[in-house]
Amino acid sequence: MKITVENTEELENSIKVAFATKDLESINAHFGGAKEFIVYNVSKDGFVLDGVIKTDTSEMTGDDKTDFKVKALKGINIMYCESIGGTAAAKVIRAGMNPMKVQEPRAIEEVLKELIEMINTNPPPWIKRIMNIETVEDPRLERWTDE
Repeated sequence: MKITVENTEELENSIKVAFATKDLESINAHFGGAKEFIVYNVSKDGFVLDGVIKTDTSEMTGDDKTDFKVKALKGINIMYCESIGGTAAAKVIRAGMNPMKVQEPRAIEEVLKELIEMINTNPPPWIKRIMNIETVEDPRLERWTDE
């Protein structure tokens, strides 16, 4: 079951970021135990709520739980959680998501603002790739221009 939120605002070159949460305000759930993930589209211009993905797997067992969550989060670029096991992290990465752990519960809005700041100042290459940001000055390119 997926809850969709009608969104009128289109963010260009945005990334989808999911947060494992118990209260829709903080990153405060373990990946495996998260009953829902709140999803935002984030771009250099800001963020908009994309929806909430329900992932209650209390009726499931073992690997089914992880597989269900990974499928539910299809299309997500970055997934924040309080913690995640090694096997689950490997499945998340294979599904094309970047798992991020927080040391202690953090306000989602705070992390969203940090992401926007990072995108606008010095995004790592994998973020640039996801967002189709033109790489203007890549030191690796200089090596090949003189040939």
